[in-house]
Amino acid sequence: MKVLLKFLVCVGVVGFLLGSSLDQREDKLAFKSLFNGKDLSGWVNVNTAADTWNVKDGILVCSGHPIGVMRSEKQYENFILEIEWRHMEAGGNSGVFVWSQGTPWKKGPLARGVEVQMLELEWALQHNQTDAYVHGELFGTMGLKTVPDNPRGVRSKSLEKRCKGKGQWNKYVVVCVDGVIKLSVNGKFVNGISKAEVKKGYLCLESEGAEIHFRNIRILELPPGITSEEQTAPVVKS
Repeated sequence: MKVLLKFLVCVGVVGFLLGSSLDQREDKLAFKSLFNGKDLSGWVNVNTAADTWNVKDGILVCSGHPIGVMRSEKQYENFILEIEWRHMEAGGNSGVFVWSQGTPWKKGPLARGVEVQMLELEWALQHNQTDAYVHGELFGTMGLKTVPDNPRGVRSKSLEKRCKGKGQWNKYVVVCVDGVIKLSVNGKFVNGISKAEVKKGYLCLESEGAEIHFRNIRILELPPGITSEEQTAPVVKS
């Protein structure tokens, strides 16, 4: 909590929160569920199959096939996202995109945005990527520019190995404010990026070849900033 408060002070959020009494802000600054445990309300299947995303026993199940995304119905700018996930296959690959477009980028299956990587631990061994904790990496996709806190090329790597393996639940807390992202993995902040060239857009859950489960997806929306049209993902018109 001290780390989170320090970060919020740096981006000016705490000043806003303290500007009014607690009861005035209480109804506005609260976590809201993005997954009701019953169906896919609030989400839009962008380019995957009808059976790629399902709900079973209160869990959002992604088959991983075909590769593509499911997006939130609305865009988000400044927020704190909580999400729990577990891979069901060794070497599984997935992620959540923030500040992303709600449509695939050009001819590819995935969206342009900032990806918060979700990799099963065996992935690093299978792909000979043992130089960094590649789970929990943060990076711009499809050419979107960011500045990594802990560079591994253009990506930012986690500083500690905190993810659990196949079949075990992991919790990410993703703090996104004014082009800055800080990631907590299972209770500790270990990664971040800054100066994302897009800082308002959709959330996208990724299907990328392996079964993955999600639960307890919640968001706390924070006050907006000074965000230009160029820094905002295009609105998808239904």
